[in-house]
Amino acid sequence: MILRLAPVLIVTLLVGPILAGLAMAILPAFGYLPALGGDAFGLAPWRQLLAQPGLWRSVTVSFTSGLVTTAVSLVVVLLFLASATGSRLDHWIRRLVSPLLSIPHAAAAFGLAFLIAPSGLVARLVSPGLTGWERPPDLLIVQDPWGLSLMAGLIIKEIPFLLLMSLAALPQLDPQRRVAIARSLGYRPTIAWLKVVAPALYPLIRLPIYAVIAYATSVVDVALILGPTLPSTLSVSILTWFNDPDLSRRFMASAGAVLQLGVTAAALATWWCLECLIARLGRHWIHRGGRRHGEKPLRLAGKGLILLASLIAFIGIAGLALYSVAGFWRFPDALPQSVTTTHWVRALPSLAGPASSTAIIAVASTLIAVALALAALENEQRTGRQPAQGRLLSALGLLYLPLIVPQIAFLFGLVVVMESLGTRPQHGLVIFGHLLFVLPYVFLSLSEAYRRFDPRWTRLALTLGASRNAAFWRVRLPLLLAPMLTACAVGLAVSIGQYLPTQLLGAGRVPTVTTEAVALAAGGNRRVIGVWALVQASLPLVGFTIAIGLPRLLWSNRRGMRGAP
Repeated sequence: MILRLAPVLIVTLLVGPILAGLAMAILPAFGYLPALGGDAFGLAPWRQLLAQPGLWRSVTVSFTSGLVTTAVSLVVVLLFLASATGSRLDHWIRRLVSPLLSIPHAAAAFGLAFLIAPSGLVARLVSPGLTGWERPPDLLIVQDPWGLSLMAGLIIKEIPFLLLMSLAALPQLDPQRRVAIARSLGYRPTIAWLKVVAPALYPLIRLPIYAVIAYATSVVDVALILGPTLPSTLSVSILTWFNDPDLSRRFMASAGAVLQLGVTAAALATWWCLECLIARLGRHWIHRGGRRHGEKPLRLAGKGLILLASLIAFIGIAGLALYSVAGFWRFPDALPQSVTTTHWVRALPSLAGPASSTAIIAVASTLIAVALALAALENEQRTGRQPAQGRLLSALGLLYLPLIVPQIAFLFGLVVVMESLGTRPQHGLVIFGHLLFVLPYVFLSLSEAYRRFDPRWTRLALTLGASRNAAFWRVRLPLLLAPMLTACAVGLAVSIGQYLPTQLLGAGRVPTVTTEAVALAAGGNRRVIGVWALVQASLPLVGFTIAIGLPRLLWSNRRGMRGAP
């Protein structure tokens, strides 16, 4: 009975809060919120919103960042897969996907900012020898008005996500056989992959791509670190209006949330139109032949761009570590003149509270998500209803719903709902908010391994007299320990990186490492930021270290059980 309720509970959990949040964002957007004196519908919030200076520039930057970030990330991933599949670089990058994915967006953004800032590591390494700079140049690189640094920071983080989604989908296509057939017709490997595998792969990763568009158009934490300030991106402006002491500005914030929903929808619609155009042009390119033309530049670009993105991410984290122990460090010295632990000693007392809150929220939301995912997947196995046969979770879009709907759009309304119910900001409410985003990632991470599990093991246990429940606990779960721990590590990483749900549902009273690190961005003290951002980047690695090491420790004498089945 409990297993049969699991899919219903998951759908209710994913859909209910989002619909309620959107409803309570739309009503105040048209002037109706009795708790704040809005007893009649009207367009005053929209007039106030449209009168805000720089609004359309904010909309333009948000819209553009969503499309550019997604397009560049997707091109890099496809070129890499086309040019390096089966090579040493391919195996190396595949092993780095999880560590890259585990780095929180905010930590990656800080790392990039410390690299490209006028007084950052790159400028120090080339100065004064190549540039002649004896002092930092007067250049607006970080937080530039067109959001270029914002897009760069998002691209570094979205490449691993799209790569992981692509790697999960590729086994369904048998790409080696497709490429072999194309090569027998005279096509070079890179050209062959792009012409026979990429068109079949894209439909399988369409929903993750849409999730990237939605996230990039409405991101808050990365925009606070790398995005423009005057005016800021639309999502950051909405958060500012929502936190304004003048409660009447919440009506305008609601209108902004609805506008953000429209901007994301417009970006998705534009992408769909581009899909149709590229599909038409792609068919012409495939039919035209061209077995060798352009193969070398594509191969070099595919390998070079993925290496560049990976190096930037890891060098950025190394830069955080360097700044966290740097003493006196004048420009243009490449390295600090001294190393000190003073910044860590000063930060440790204030780190304890946020770190413990982060751990409690991440562990609780991940465990709940894993329990729900296991229950739903086990129910699927026992009923024998595959996704195409009407299972309630068969609409994969429901899993991506919290990822495709902009956070700022429905979380704002969800806060209003919780305030109406008299729910006080506390850890339980923040855990509930994190669960909305952790559950889809945990389910998607675990589902493929669970469905590929050999059913003969369960049947063998049943023939030996074990009940279905005993077979689940004593056979299936031990064999699926490695993928289950990996799903837990992914869930922990997603929860640790959540900024907006923590900030809104916690009302600033539930500090985590992420919220505190982002708050320090306004201060500009790189050494203190380095300490907090490095802690934030390190926490998810603990989960992945356990996910990799624990199966090897428990099954040290059973080689076949150390990895995924």
